[in-house]
Amino acid sequence: MLKKLVAATLAAGMTLGAATAAHAEGQIRIAEQFGIVYLLLDVAKDQKLIEKQGKAQGLDIKVDYVTLSGGAAVNDALLSGSIDVAGAGVGPLLTLWDRTRGRQNVRGIASLGNFPYYLVSNNPNVKTIADFTDKDRIAVPAVGVSVQSRVLQLASAKLWGDAQYNKLDKISVAVPHPEATAAIIKGGTEITGHFGNPPFQEQSLAGNPNARIVLKSYDVLGGPASATVLYGTEKFREQNPKTYKAFVDALAEAAQLIRGNPELAADIFIRTNKSNVDRKLLLSIIKNPEVQFKLAPENTYALAEFMHRVGTIKNKPASVKDYFFDDAHLAGGS
Repeated sequence: MLKKLVAATLAAGMTLGAATAAHAEGQIRIAEQFGIVYLLLDVAKDQKLIEKQGKAQGLDIKVDYVTLSGGAAVNDALLSGSIDVAGAGVGPLLTLWDRTRGRQNVRGIASLGNFPYYLVSNNPNVKTIADFTDKDRIAVPAVGVSVQSRVLQLASAKLWGDAQYNKLDKISVAVPHPEATAAIIKGGTEITGHFGNPPFQEQSLAGNPNARIVLKSYDVLGGPASATVLYGTEKFREQNPKTYKAFVDALAEAAQLIRGNPELAADIFIRTNKSNVDRKLLLSIIKNPEVQFKLAPENTYALAEFMHRVGTIKNKPASVKDYFFDDAHLAGGS
């Protein structure tokens, strides 16, 4: 079902891409995924902030959104020209930055904020990642590609050494967060682990008394980290400076709104996602001191260095400035 959904969504996006491949200023096509980590985009969409910022520059901007699952699908859409801005994890960004150097030159546009990601298991025998066996299955958005999968690889390398960094890939399966969450809460399926993101991880913990946190991304990455980011091609940034600026300004305005009015932000998330998530739970995530809504990336380089060290990317970035655009709103990124 997932493959059919992604294929249909991409087909629709590619048709759009073919029709507008050479579009001028005034259009932006954005891919997002599931979870509150995309709240900046939800707020921008609901409040029409990109359109608002465009009008401030005398430009009418048409904004299109598409929802995909997994960094691999998002990267395919960006490379095919179906979208202009990709929303996915740092892992998929680094993969595409490495593959497109000297060609499309894909780089990061902004972080979507700092969020702790949890690997949750409902198997009572699993207390650390060392306890998973061949009978377990760990759900991730995209095996070996998503940021969850990359963080799990980094944790594995720290435990078993770089030579076995992908040891848990063989028991990992690609499942969208909503379905993986339902499996953890229900129990009794082959999926006994889910490396998710908010609010899905919190729903799992609240919905199944046997569910527990096995691994935290902040512990693996060395502190608060920007796991999910937005990225695009150099061509789009250079050929659409007003649209690009309107997009970035809209993200900054969305971040300010969320920080200043978390209650409104929670209502926007529920409305735009047609979500049945408990509002109190949602507010607790938005107000969590470990969650920060900001555009500059933080603690992403550890993953970049690791991916180069184990050979999953060929080029080693000297710093975050290599795989993010040199923009003022990214100053101080790490």
